Amino acid sequence: MINLFHRVKANRELEHLAERIASNFANNYKDAAQGYLRQYEDRFEELKSEGKLNQRQAEHYGALLWDFKGRMKEFTHKDQKPYWT
Repeated sequence: MINLFHRVKANRELEHLAERIASNFANNYKDAAQGYLRQYEDRFEELKSEGKLNQRQAEHYGALLWDFKGRMKEFTHKDQKPYWT
């Protein structure tokens, strides 16, 4: 059973960007994932500074940002092995 009382009200724009980042991670599209991460971070900071995110939303989306940034550190072209070696 889903606990609806602890669910964070979603911000559609940030959710859309997070989905794009996750999709590009899954498909190994490094440049696209990095671009969407920059958009996500900029928009998150903008919404937070304008007061359009409540505390729970800010914590939730901030944690997502932190997670994406951590995953992005290991997401570089130099780590990609050519299939022929």
